[in-house]
Amino acid sequence: MAGKKREIQLQTVINSQSLWDEMLQNKGLTVIDVYQAWCGPCKAMQTLFRKLKNELNEDEILHFVVAEADSVAALQPFRDNCEPIFLFSVNGKIVSKIEGANAPLVNKTIINLVNDEKKIAAGEIVRPQYHEIGLVGSNAEVGRSASKDTLDRIYSIAIIKPEARNTGKTMEIKENIVNAGFVIEAEDNRVLTENQVREFYSQIAEQPDFEEFVSLMTHSLSCVLVVSRSSEQVPLLEEEIISKSETEPQEPPEGQPEMDPSSLVKKKWDSLEEYLVKENMHQFCDVEEDVDNVNKLIDIFFPDFKNMKLEKTLAFLRPDLFQEKKEDVLNIIKNEGFHILMQRPVVLSEEEARTLCKEYENENYFDKVIENMTSGPSLALVLVRENCLQHWKELIGPSTVGEAKQYFPDSLCAQFAMENLPINQLYGSDSPEAAEREIQYFFPPQNTLAVIKPQATHAQREMIFSRIKEAGFDIIQMKEILLTKEHADKIYYKIAQKDFYNGVLEVLSEGPSLVMILSKWNAIADWRRLMGPTDPSEAKFLSPNSLRAQFGINLLKNAVHGSSNATEAMQSINNIFEEVVPENPENPEEN
Repeated sequence: MAGKKREIQLQTVINSQSLWDEMLQNKGLTVIDVYQAWCGPCKAMQTLFRKLKNELNEDEILHFVVAEADSVAALQPFRDNCEPIFLFSVNGKIVSKIEGANAPLVNKTIINLVNDEKKIAAGEIVRPQYHEIGLVGSNAEVGRSASKDTLDRIYSIAIIKPEARNTGKTMEIKENIVNAGFVIEAEDNRVLTENQVREFYSQIAEQPDFEEFVSLMTHSLSCVLVVSRSSEQVPLLEEEIISKSETEPQEPPEGQPEMDPSSLVKKKWDSLEEYLVKENMHQFCDVEEDVDNVNKLIDIFFPDFKNMKLEKTLAFLRPDLFQEKKEDVLNIIKNEGFHILMQRPVVLSEEEARTLCKEYENENYFDKVIENMTSGPSLALVLVRENCLQHWKELIGPSTVGEAKQYFPDSLCAQFAMENLPINQLYGSDSPEAAEREIQYFFPPQNTLAVIKPQATHAQREMIFSRIKEAGFDIIQMKEILLTKEHADKIYYKIAQKDFYNGVLEVLSEGPSLVMILSKWNAIADWRRLMGPTDPSEAKFLSPNSLRAQFGINLLKNAVHGSSNATEAMQSINNIFEEVVPENPENPEEN
């Protein structure tokens, strides 16, 4: 029954305001783990709480609860917080707050507060005058407004049209949107379906050239964005301040103090569409801001947007663990709900090892750590799931074995400790920014050329696009083109002298093909694996889930094509997209 208080192990669940108010009637100390509904309580701390409960044996004055921020009105300021929050209530007053799973500090705080309560009960000390921590700011209206902004954030849907992508303006438009104080919450490069175009552009459906417009939008790559308003003010750039000073009075009015330059902020735009019009970017980017329409479009373009907060992290198994217990760790990773997006063995250089193990550089065993890290292959992985960074860090535990065994005996650090080194045999990124940087370093993106042939129907194209996205590819560029012999020679130059090449040209002449640049780590091999064997009949036997098995007709009409190696990929891309300004002009290194 909703709202009913029940016991889960040692912690009482608080999932309504009435249960929160009831909890504040507890005598003594109540330790509150504030959690988000989408990520759950902090499992890593439960072993510590159980240990303290058993050792202190003070059930009358020590209580443990988990409180769902989304269901308790008093906890609104903590909603959408990815980091664990621990509150400490003494006789109904919140007297301390700790952010993050800091086990030593939580342990010390609980012991000190319990000891105070025992001394008070024994008459040894008078009750200290604790400073009560307010859960909202002193201005209640501001607090309510901030909470409402968190709960009811206003979103827009923006579509950067193909002509912007084809002229290299996509990055510029996104940068301008962010600099204007908006936040890009989600984005996806995709070819829109006919239904998606008609839904988004329904207000111009009566225009005479609408059908031509629909055809353009369904045959070229667009960039779809979910954009929200930032709650922070955006400071003026230096050149903007100089520009303002040229057109505004230099001296403040008599009797008025000079304006602090640090207080200069840009206009905070309430409408993304107004901003794009003002910046003359509206011809490249269309926006929907009606709340009802936006909610409907989010469900169409990003069906998991409201319910899932997927993150990526870099995970590392150090050499000894990789050699001895790899399968055990991988099974735990999968059982904990992580998806392994990419993985590869990697032998670190000394410089790379020193960077990755920087937190140990002041320890007397640092040189031994570096020697171990460069002694053989480690396993690098990219993990994906909701609340990925926090969950992985909690799962692996602290950075040293001693702390793990004392405070987190169930952590992977304690479970997979190696006798030769006192450090955690696993690693995880510290922040989303670090994760992105480290993933780019260990899994540098690679480009490959991909072709969807004319025989693929519109519906089959959509299914192929879905498979491409599911496999983790980014579509960097795309164009629909009739592959005449001149164009085909630029892609199939390796077989241009073969007897069967005329048959290839005949197939390609039956209609326009979609030519794409796909990007991800190991893109060439992964795309060839996704395509499957060249002959669809063979593919159905050897790789039944491959694209050629599902959509191919015969050896020539086999649905898709891809480059065989990095040299061929680079040459074909340069040949076909030579007139296109690239979105990422740097060529990734060949792996």
